[in-house]
Amino acid sequence: MFHGSMVAMITPMGADGSLDDDALRALVEFHIRRESDAIVAVGTTGESATLDEEEHCAVIRQVIEYAEGRLPVIAGTGANSTREAISLTECAKAAGADACLLVTPYYNKPTQEGLYLHFKAVAEAVDIPQILYNVPGRTACDMLPETIARLADVPNIIGVKEATGDLSRLQKLCALCDPSFELYSGDDATGCEFLLQGGHGVISVTANAAPGLMHEMSVAALAGRREEAMAVDARLAGLHSALFVESSPIPVKWVMWKLGLANKGIRLPLTWLDPAAEGEVERAMEQAGLV
Repeated sequence: MFHGSMVAMITPMGADGSLDDDALRALVEFHIRRESDAIVAVGTTGESATLDEEEHCAVIRQVIEYAEGRLPVIAGTGANSTREAISLTECAKAAGADACLLVTPYYNKPTQEGLYLHFKAVAEAVDIPQILYNVPGRTACDMLPETIARLADVPNIIGVKEATGDLSRLQKLCALCDPSFELYSGDDATGCEFLLQGGHGVISVTANAAPGLMHEMSVAALAGRREEAMAVDARLAGLHSALFVESSPIPVKWVMWKLGLANKGIRLPLTWLDPAAEGEVERAMEQAGLV
């Protein structure tokens, strides 16, 4: 249903951490002009963990309003509480989201059966296409391919964002799941190879700053043009690394500020990028031709 480069968009904020509606509107236009294939609104890169439920739903509604149907909007609606995840998913459906992206519950460390029942409960409660999101490096919870395959049989669970960076996971999922089940990379560093080996898209942090190049790479990789895809990805390799020199989205928010696309705002407990890291991030921007 959703293929190519999908931006895990930041939530722009003022210096005091307040939501910046003007910058949000401008970012949506930026991604439409630069050919992002979809926007993920208020995913984990969008600081979902520090937005309250009212703010979370408001940003989803605003992104959908500003997009005006010109590209799909996937709403981040995951939570470590099943009830909260259902509530956020209901909000996203009411706002007109095209699908929802639900991260595995963080801190709780549920069992595989708990994960199955959690996602099944959300899917059965809200009739909207849903994408699972596995990122154990941030959640301390690893949803195994066998569990994902069980969930793939739930009718409105349409895919998974797999962010381990382990390409063998892709092959296991291809073997276990129906070909119609969508497989998305959540790891920019291995995203190009993920697409070349049969994945359908990349839900990308790098696409915040370089949406055109991420789109170009994805088009080539999905068409099987390996050399072309890898050449574009080589320009992005520095960003793929530097955008994680501190906890995401700290570096990417700094980049968007440097590009004049967002103000200097982030919410505690995250802090602004350490000046000692600025040089590495700026060199990656230069490598990608952003400055």
